[in-house]
Amino acid sequence: MEDAGQKLKRVREQLRLRFRDVEEASTRIAAHHHNDEYVVALSRLADIENKGTLPSIFRLYSLSAIYGLDLSEVLSWYGISLSALPSDSRVLEHPRTHLVAFQPEEGEIQVPVSLDPGIDLSRTVFLSRMIQKWGKLPLMLLNGVDLRNYRYGLVGTEDWSMFPIIPPGSLVVVDDSRRRIMNSGWTTEFERPIYFLEHREGYACSWCSLRDGNLTLQPHPASLCDPESYAYPSEIEVIGQITQVAMSVDPVLRRQKRT
Repeated sequence: MEDAGQKLKRVREQLRLRFRDVEEASTRIAAHHHNDEYVVALSRLADIENKGTLPSIFRLYSLSAIYGLDLSEVLSWYGISLSALPSDSRVLEHPRTHLVAFQPEEGEIQVPVSLDPGIDLSRTVFLSRMIQKWGKLPLMLLNGVDLRNYRYGLVGTEDWSMFPIIPPGSLVVVDDSRRRIMNSGWTTEFERPIYFLEHREGYACSWCSLRDGNLTLQPHPASLCDPESYAYPSEIEVIGQITQVAMSVDPVLRRQKRT
């Protein structure tokens, strides 16, 4: 298997460029940028190609420009993936709201691109069973999320049970490794786990409490919906905990839907 230096050598030979040609071209690039760091000397190029010497970012730029290569691809030869920038940036949790400058040109993620045409959008459904086809989407910002290892639900357009936290029509991501009902451990309603469940009449997303073999679905007070109770686990199954929500934030649209 070729290492990065050998790949650069192969490209140079395919272009029929001599060491001297590369050095002279890099010298012109250095003069243009008023920076000698761009110069790729004969001996340095030989070391890059044959000894695996790591080039500086300036020399790598010069080689990419001279050979007509995409710099991000050349970086990937050295094990640096620019598509990982957004996901790696999350190792530090910024306490303040801020803009990010990452562009979505790099990287691909698996997303559902085709749903069952018979899906009833007025009811809450288990979307994972409705996905007919997966595809790749070049969305760099989500590259750190393994979407295919989660499950999905689509909250029905008439399901107001968790409004306003989860409005009707929301797409929810369900972590099916989190099935244990938590009766305590939160301080606000935003911290309280919301579960995605399957029962005899379909699906539901709700807060839950488990007491003496009875699982109670507790809707948000603002929803004006009534609690429901089921024998657990004979009458209802916990599919998982909702961890992410995609929803409309247009209040006019929400009022129109409810009226």
